[in-house]
Amino acid sequence: MPTTDTVLSTGPATVEYLATGTGPGVLLVHGTGADAQSNWGPLTEAIADRFTVVAVNLPGAGATADAGGPLTVEDLAALTAAAAEAAGLDGYHLVGHSLGAVVATAVAAAQPDRARSLLVHGGWATTDPRLAFQFELWARLLRTDSELLARLLQLTVFSPATLAALSTEEFEAAAQGFGAMLDPRILRQVELDARVDIADLLPTLHLPTLIVASAYDQVIPTTHQRELAAAISGAEYLELPAGHALPFEAPTLFVSTVTGFLDKQEHAA
Repeated sequence: MPTTDTVLSTGPATVEYLATGTGPGVLLVHGTGADAQSNWGPLTEAIADRFTVVAVNLPGAGATADAGGPLTVEDLAALTAAAAEAAGLDGYHLVGHSLGAVVATAVAAAQPDRARSLLVHGGWATTDPRLAFQFELWARLLRTDSELLARLLQLTVFSPATLAALSTEEFEAAAQGFGAMLDPRILRQVELDARVDIADLLPTLHLPTLIVASAYDQVIPTTHQRELAAAISGAEYLELPAGHALPFEAPTLFVSTVTGFLDKQEHAA
């Protein structure tokens, strides 16, 4: 995948990104512990015939590298915008999942002349005490026993229906899959999750926005998505029958939701 160099508040950085397709721009931002391919593979395949897709790797994913130190939403937004510019996107629809939803929202606020629409899933505006407690637990487990964190995530990111359908062998296989994603470098992403606060940005947004929530989200409960929808002028709210890991748990549903929104924006243009 290509890379581009930029400068963040902490110093120089190199951002790796996926770029493919042709047509109007779509800028994708992955969630904590994921990357451009794992979070967005099915969506990219579905829309690359009619959209130019750029999917950034945040620090901790792929070959993206920065000067180190605590991550900030502002720096991740700047890094994401740098990837879009390097890929030649003058304007773009923004799509984000989880931490990527937070970052995509910040990009929309920072780049109002380029952001054409915003769709976010599993996002939130401010880390409350419950979320802070959760992310601190994740951080402790990542530092001390990532296998236990993988098992915890499996029990909390999927819907009850998905978990009920798993066999003992499938539980173990899924735990191993989560474990493979838990690169120690994502610790800074988890630490950022614990201190998110973009509430002041929300009233500044004036673009078509769809806030997607998962009804069985135990990581970022739906109250947070409802708050986003209420705070962004004209935002629509959609609740789907899944858990926090919607793009992985129900990729067909997720892809159809995103493509429907994107196609609607293009038809309205």
